[in-house]
Amino acid sequence: MDYFRESLKKHKDTAGKWEIASKFPLKNKDDLSIAYTPGVASVCNKIEEDKNTVYDLTMKGNAVAIVSDGSAVLGLGNIGPEASLPVMEGKAVLFKKFANIDGIPIVINAHSVEDIITTVKTIAPTFGGINLEDIKAPKCFEIEEALQDIGIPVFHDDQHGTAIVLLAAMINAGKILNKPLEKMKVVINGAGAAGTAIAKLLRCVGHETGACVPVNDVIVCDSKGIVSRDRKNLNPYKTKLLNHTNRQNISGSLQDALQNADVFIGVSKGNLLNAKDIKSMAKDPIILAMANPIPEIMPDIAKNAGAKIVGTGRSDFPNQVNNVLVFPGIFRGALNARAIRITDGMKIAAAHALASCVKKLSIDKILPEPLDPNTAKQIAKAVEQTAKEEAVTCYDNKGLTYEQFGII
Repeated sequence: MDYFRESLKKHKDTAGKWEIASKFPLKNKDDLSIAYTPGVASVCNKIEEDKNTVYDLTMKGNAVAIVSDGSAVLGLGNIGPEASLPVMEGKAVLFKKFANIDGIPIVINAHSVEDIITTVKTIAPTFGGINLEDIKAPKCFEIEEALQDIGIPVFHDDQHGTAIVLLAAMINAGKILNKPLEKMKVVINGAGAAGTAIAKLLRCVGHETGACVPVNDVIVCDSKGIVSRDRKNLNPYKTKLLNHTNRQNISGSLQDALQNADVFIGVSKGNLLNAKDIKSMAKDPIILAMANPIPEIMPDIAKNAGAKIVGTGRSDFPNQVNNVLVFPGIFRGALNARAIRITDGMKIAAAHALASCVKKLSIDKILPEPLDPNTAKQIAKAVEQTAKEEAVTCYDNKGLTYEQFGII
């Protein structure tokens, strides 16, 4: 099937893939008086008296804004807000399908860090959470950091969703190969949003409990080679990366970094590696090549060169590393806990929950299928529990159940 042609046809036939539906009937004057005037005044007065009741009486408790400026759409680049809208609609459909969350696509014609921060703060009262999407690095880091104290979770999925799925994949791959995380040397190619978040999560930056086991070392590479202390003119975010990566301060190319590495993680561009590169790595290496649509190395080439476990971002190969495995459950758990932010502990809990969803591990099965309906529920419960343990909830959330949200 030609997915590109069929997708274009389907989107045109339906004028997009997302719509708003009413929960209230409007069949007579009584219905109108309850849904709108005069009855709605009592609801407004109740919220004015106790602002927290907005979660129970309006859409806020189950609504997530999917916010993008279209500056870094996966595989397409800086295509602008209008062209990014189909992706945000798709994200809304996935939120609804896997966690019964009302995702609201919001593409904005605002590109400076300050303007995006202001926009999100302005719309925040409507939503229970904010999913930042497809905003280019390094401004995505500044935006997310500045929005952590607005009273609702703000989560940049391109960073943390990718990192959580990667950690889950490595947990399970390590079990299969009997390679403990703490002994792994990991090479990440790509020092943007995803690569930076992966490096931080694998090195347990900001999270020191026993639930997080740091890998031995992470070497991050960009288009100019290894990010090291000997490099000049590094931006502040790459300089900060060196606080927890490249412990031996090696320099050189991606090929130099790969020598005796246990894991390669690609969040860059296609066809960067060859068989010789894989052969230079440690025995039975793990290759997670996520460039789309062409991975950094095709799975058959990697396996023929000695790779033991290979994952990509594509659904037509085994071990698909896909953010849809994570973000619905993360937000479902955060919304149910009424969390005010998503912590590193919640991310670690999500990774372990995701890893545990695979009951029969194999070299071609280190992650659950993206369409597995059980995954979001397991992640949500782990995230909600961790949020309550870490006391990052805005108030006691009694009475809400997973049955209410249709993910039992």
